[in-house]
Formats: sequence, structure tokens, C-alpha cells
Amino acid sequence: MNNTGKYIYGIINTGSHAGASALLISDGIYTVPYMDVSVVARDTEIVDYTNLPGDIAAQHLIEHQLVIEKVLHEFTIIPVRLGTYVLNEDEMMQVLTGGHRMFKDIFEKIEGRTEVDVVATWVDMNMVIKEVSEEEEIKALKQCLLDKKETVTVDDQIKMGMLIKSYLNKKNNEYAHTIKDSLKDLCTNMKEHTRTDDSTIMNAAFFIDNGMRISFEERLDGINNDFSGKVHFKCIGPLPPYNFYVLEIKKFRYEEIDRAREKLGLKTFATKNEIRKAYRSYASIYHPDKQPDTQSDTQRAKAEMEYGEIAKAYGLLSEYCRHESCSFKEEDFAGNSMIVRIKEQ
Repeated sequence: MNNTGKYIYGIINTGSHAGASALLISDGIYTVPYMDVSVVARDTEIVDYTNLPGDIAAQHLIEHQLVIEKVLHEFTIIPVRLGTYVLNEDEMMQVLTGGHRMFKDIFEKIEGRTEVDVVATWVDMNMVIKEVSEEEEIKALKQCLLDKKETVTVDDQIKMGMLIKSYLNKKNNEYAHTIKDSLKDLCTNMKEHTRTDDSTIMNAAFFIDNGMRISFEERLDGINNDFSGKVHFKCIGPLPPYNFYVLEIKKFRYEEIDRAREKLGLKTFATKNEIRKAYRSYASIYHPDKQPDTQSDTQRAKAEMEYGEIAKAYGLLSEYCRHESCSFKEEDFAGNSMIVRIKEQ
């Protein structure tokens, strides 16, 4: 069985190169043009990324990002999600033709802009905890525990730990707000990530105009000086818009679509409204809240399973039918078997 395909890194805006032949980006990595955009790809064995060991997956991620960032030196690029393959050039052209309008809209938003990631951490975590411990509420609880005649319990220790963490979170939030507030006028968009540990004040991605990069870095230096060396800043960029615009290419299998259609009792052609009505009709029968109290546990479990399958079928058909109506005939499937969309970050 042939297990090779075309790995996709991203979509580039060729602009003035419209209609040009394929470009060789580096050894084995090439472009396939369509009108004024091109896909950046490589012929390779198809790998199931969902089952890769962590260290191997990390290696693939690094290689994926290195290629995208190399392309960024010459072209504006929309990154594609890690581990995206198509089987052949026909599917590649389906991606290009089906997503062309969306690509152009995104290029208008990202042309002349790049992402800069900023991570702020405490230089001396012990000193920060010492400062937090001077809060009156913490000092009062500490004194209360010292005055106890009984032994300090585990619950007492947990209470103290939670109180310290609460004030530490407050301090982190205050510093993060100061940083973001100082930088917000220099970026067009910003996304903040969840802090991984207490020593991290902020981990955020900023989308900035290329002409503002020097001002952005100078402002960051100014913030650093204001914090008197208490905060360490790590600034990474320029980067492609990883946190703002990453494409996801999803391929459907005809057997799944046909099975979902049958599950909802639909014919080979249906409108979005008919799909919705079919779902609601079955859901009104099998929804857990609609089951009578007299049902046995076995009957209730069976109804819940049936409802889960109905909900899954509805979700799949809702994705597949991207217009007001669609055909479920196998001969019409090829033209609608793939969707290109922005991946939610």
C-alpha cells in the first residue's frame, strides 16, 4: 500500500510572481502555484502525528517551524497546522482553489506584520515570595498558627499555601497588566497564554507592524528598566502568525458522511434546515433529559449512546455542508471532501 503523500507547511503570497512556475525553497521543499498564491510542500511518507512519542513529535515540530520561518524571509506565509498531508497534487489544488478567497483575506491582514512572543518571568522567585509574605493577611495567619497550642495541621499548611498563591497570582496579574498596557498601542492584536508556573508573569504573543518592531523592542527595554531588574524578558521574533492565523485542512471520508446521513434518516440531498430538523427530531427522542424515570439503567445507557451518535452525525454533516444545501451522492463527494479553515488557537 502506498503510504506517501505531500506534507504541507503553509500558503505563501506570491503576489507579483503570479503564474510563476514552482519554486524550490530548499532541498526537497517546493511550491505549487495557483493564481497569486502557492502551497509550500514536501513529498514524504505519511506519519500519524497523534501517536508519535513526545521527543519525536518535538523534532517534527522544530523542522516544521524552521521551514516556515525560512520561507518568511522572502514571502508572507500563512502557517498550516503541524502534521497536515494531502495524498496527491489533485488534493493540493483542491486546497488552493477551495481556500483561495480566504487566503487572500488573511494576506490582507498579515501583510507587513509579524508575530513577536514575549515571556516575562521573575528573576528571583524566593525574593518575590518573601515580598508577598509581608502582606498583612498572610502575616496575621502566620501569627495565628504560631500562637496555636495544637500542632499545625496539614489543613493549616494548605490554607497558608493557598493564601500565598492567591497573593502571588495577584502580583503576577498586576505586573502582566502593566506590561500589556504599555505595549498595546504598538500591536494590532495580542493573545495571552495560560501561565505554566508561578514564576511566569506573562506569556503572550503580539502581532505588530514590521515598522513598529524597533519601537516595540525599545518600549520593552523601558519596561524592563522600570522593573529594576526584578523581571526577566525573553523576546522571540519575528515569527509567522502562529498564534493568530494557522490553517487547518480537514479531509472527510465518504463512508463517514454516508453513515451520518443514514443516522439522521436523510436522503441523498438535503438543505441545512433539513439536517437541523432531522437532528432535533431524533434528539427529542433520545436526549437524556427526555428519558422517562421508569427506564432501566440499560435502557437509559442505550438511549445516551444513541443520542451521542446522533449528535456526532449532526456535527459531521454540519461541517460537511458548507452551503445552504448539499448532495450526499458519492459522485459529488470529491468536490466537497475537504475544508480549509482557520484553526482555533
